Amino acid sequence: QVQLVESGGGLVQPGGSLRLSCAASGFTFSSYAMRWYRQAPGKERELVAAVASAGGSTTYADSVKGRFTISRDNAKNTVFLQMYSLKPDDTAVYYCNAHRSYDGMSYWGKGTLVTVSS
Repeated sequence: QVQLVESGGGLVQPGGSLRLSCAASGFTFSSYAMRWYRQAPGKERELVAAVASAGGSTTYADSVKGRFTISRDNAKNTVFLQMYSLKPDDTAVYYCNAHRSYDGMSYWGKGTLVTVSS
């Protein structure tokens, strides 16, 4: 059974940091690009960051460049999102996604809520 389980969300003050984790199971983790998306209230889901299957290539939304870092540990089937200098606009549910490009197979986690507020 495929599972993506996010953790690490919570309430943080502006300027603070959080580290999200996504533990994967039930599929060949190292064959999938991993992505973090987020969805704020009343807004569409947006891609925040992505890392290639081997971990060498990363991409970021302009809104988080220089503040967020995505990484993965293929030995532990886990992807991370380190978030610094958090802003109220970063408040959203953050979702982990696994995507295999050659056939479009995609899996989603249930999300973890990040709230940035004083």
